[in-house]
Amino acid sequence: MADPARILLPFDDEFLNIPETGEVLYIRPPAFLPSEFSDFPHIVCEQGFKPFADRLTLDNITVVPQASGEFAMVLLALTRSRAENMANFARACRMVAKDGHVVVSGDKTDGIDSMLKKVKKIFEIDGVLSKSHGKVFWLKPTGPAPEEWEAALASSLNAFGYVTAPGMFSPEKIDVGSEMLTRYFDKSIKGAAADLGAGWGYLSRNVLEKCERITSLDLYEAEYAALEAAKLNVTDERAHFHWVDATTLDKPAEPYHTVICNPPFHQGRAAEPAIGVSFIATAARIMKPSGQFLMVANRQLPYESAMETYFKNWEILEQDKAFKIIRARRPLKRQG
Repeated sequence: MADPARILLPFDDEFLNIPETGEVLYIRPPAFLPSEFSDFPHIVCEQGFKPFADRLTLDNITVVPQASGEFAMVLLALTRSRAENMANFARACRMVAKDGHVVVSGDKTDGIDSMLKKVKKIFEIDGVLSKSHGKVFWLKPTGPAPEEWEAALASSLNAFGYVTAPGMFSPEKIDVGSEMLTRYFDKSIKGAAADLGAGWGYLSRNVLEKCERITSLDLYEAEYAALEAAKLNVTDERAHFHWVDATTLDKPAEPYHTVICNPPFHQGRAAEPAIGVSFIATAARIMKPSGQFLMVANRQLPYESAMETYFKNWEILEQDKAFKIIRARRPLKRQG
């Protein structure tokens, strides 16, 4: 949701009032809430993306990765996943109290128009306002939304035998770059290892299956739903799961021998190489000088300068038209 203040328009224009009693649930809010949200005395934010959840917590806002119960009002911000948006709307209808409002805000690029069209076929809409290339609409649900809307986000086995769900990274097929990286999972990987941005666990399961000398593997993942799927996909007792923003990791008491990573490169629609650079910096911070960092990245992303900054030795093991595999050793001490 590009404009975080858009969802407040019905309140600013006095079409809606803030509930005097009961809690207001906000599903998928942005990292920063406009100051006007201080007028909401009892607000609970459902945010499964840990960087956003951490930032909201700094403002003394109650944050949960997955909400349940009944709420006097439910606010919903759309994401890039159409299936997730429809499922979250269905959940909002299920969790809002009788005569309570559901308020939905999103950009045109996130499918707000198509959602509004679908919702109008089921419910009467109380109002619609437009701002900043998007819309906000609100309604009092008179019953549940179609079951298939919420069911569309349910976890299921993909064709490769992994539990995934829409909205996760590459849920239906194995990411080509990740598969490429697994070719370098060999006997050199041993001891304590870490998977930064583990997603639903493809790399972790493969490295544990191929590398018997690993004694433990920490999976770090920012998306709560993906980490929950990883717990089902990676059943090796050596695996440990952490819902955390990997870029915030401190240097551990016992650094890792091997760090593996297929870092995210965007939060919005445009590529953001700085995210991958922050993962590279984290790897250098948490690994042993004698260890190794194995990473796959889109070929066009400029990570070579970051490797020069954070590691003494690094090399491109393989590259094709789409991806490159990088191995780095000897993290520079000034980054510790």
